[in-house]
Amino acid sequence: MISSRPLKPKIQIHYGEKFRSTQSAVKDGQLNTVCEEAKCPNVFECWNLGIATLMILGDICTRACGFCSVKTGKPTWYDLNEPQRTAEAVLKMGLRHVVITSVDRDDLKGDYGSFIWAKTIESIRRLNPACTIEVLTPDFKKDKQALIRVFSAKPDIFSHNLECAEHITKTVRSQASWGTSLDVLRQSVEFGLLTKTGMMVGLGERSDHVLETMEQASNIGVKVFTIGQYLQPTKKHLPVKRYVSDDEFEMYKKEGNKMGFQIVESGPLVRSSYHADQQAKLILKEKK
Repeated sequence: MISSRPLKPKIQIHYGEKFRSTQSAVKDGQLNTVCEEAKCPNVFECWNLGIATLMILGDICTRACGFCSVKTGKPTWYDLNEPQRTAEAVLKMGLRHVVITSVDRDDLKGDYGSFIWAKTIESIRRLNPACTIEVLTPDFKKDKQALIRVFSAKPDIFSHNLECAEHITKTVRSQASWGTSLDVLRQSVEFGLLTKTGMMVGLGERSDHVLETMEQASNIGVKVFTIGQYLQPTKKHLPVKRYVSDDEFEMYKKEGNKMGFQIVESGPLVRSSYHADQQAKLILKEKK
């Protein structure tokens, strides 16, 4: 029985020397981070550890998901030098594992930004051969060539989020398809990539919806699953329907392990790239 009283998670704010050096590396490279743009609650913890999730292809998204604080509009950003600057920032930060994500670029109908994605992976690999690379990508409108382009760059971990339970997808992210997201994950697994996904809770789903989502991901071969509490970034975004208890998060972790996931990261402040370096160290070691 889930009994602990659910409370809004508290965010610890702390500026340290490592935080400022990470901030400097991002600024000097003229880069964007999902940590800042998406108002991630873990930015202080991660940046104080020298960890940042770098966001490529600009800071304006072509979609307007109800949960996300990244700006929506008509992007103009397309910089062929961005992959090199990203690789140089990774080198400056001394990262052993990096997570790269991006805004959706539905305006780039030729490749949906996949060319920059592939070049970024290749540039990081060339300049930082010891650094493992995790990508958290959009769905590229399910474009086969775009997906193959990114898959062929061979990131160590490929991630694409289901984001929420299937039945609330149209409310949470109206321009996305839950089925498309599941198919992107399936194609990644079939290509032979170590595959990861995640979702938010507190948006109107029940616990059985969460377990069903996890089971569907496990059935197609996804190995890492993350679950975190949705927190409303501004009053304009979707409201929180409920705060999930620690006991419930722990239940998801236990059930996920039974389903066969190699890693289940489940907790109030968990986000897609939370503890990603630790996950990579564990799962990539097992893969070898």
